[in-house]
Amino acid sequence: MAHAQTLYHAPSGPRTSARRLLAECRAVIEEWRRRARSRRELAVLCDRCLRDFGVTRYDAAREASKPFWRE
Repeated sequence: MAHAQTLYHAPSGPRTSARRLLAECRAVIEEWRRRARSRRELAVLCDRCLRDFGVTRYDAAREASKPFWRE
């Protein structure tokens, strides 16, 4: 016998909008932190490690110098 699925639709009032906005802000901030951390790590890699990735020192320096908010 098939089980009936009950779908719950959350209300879309101001509280839900605020939660959604906070969740989106959190996701953006987490992405910014990830970029900043990755760029710091990239900046300190040795030339041999960069070659393993196929990245030149110039490319690594250029990427590492970008602000965290820029892709």
